[in-house]
Amino acid sequence: MDPIIRLLLLLASSFMHLFSATAQPPSPISRITVVGVVFCDSCSSNTFSRHSYFLPGVEVNIECKFKAQSPKTTEQMSVSVNRTTDKYGVYKLEIPHVDGVDCVEGLAIESLCQASLVGSKSKACDVPGLKTSTNQITVKSKQDSLCIYSLNALSYRPSKRNATLCRNHKQW
Repeated sequence: MDPIIRLLLLLASSFMHLFSATAQPPSPISRITVVGVVFCDSCSSNTFSRHSYFLPGVEVNIECKFKAQSPKTTEQMSVSVNRTTDKYGVYKLEIPHVDGVDCVEGLAIESLCQASLVGSKSKACDVPGLKTSTNQITVKSKQDSLCIYSLNALSYRPSKRNATLCRNHKQW
């Protein structure tokens, strides 16, 4: 084939690729965040009460599996990391973007996230209560291309119950 014709074909295909790439708007990158809290269940009621408080510095293990299915692909991603709660007792995991996994639209995504207590720095509240969380609430925002998986709260309790403080609560 003539080198000039070969060059013209190469240029034509390059321009066609350029025009086809610019004709389609870029899809926003979907972000996935997993969040939860850890609190001190002061009266061992297995719920957050008026005597409870959030625990900073607690180490939590987060394990997630995401499976996305579309007509073109099946993607699966597993994540297992430890995070430490902030001063408000909140732990957070930002999942990096993975090609083919869009939690907001396009693919049907199945998720399973679980958080487990690893350890507490609190001397006053260091006996594990609610140790593992698997239930989650999913919030999706198409505008921000964001999915938030909010896990149920985890808790510790004191080794000794304060009878005066917890007078109206059941004994453990």
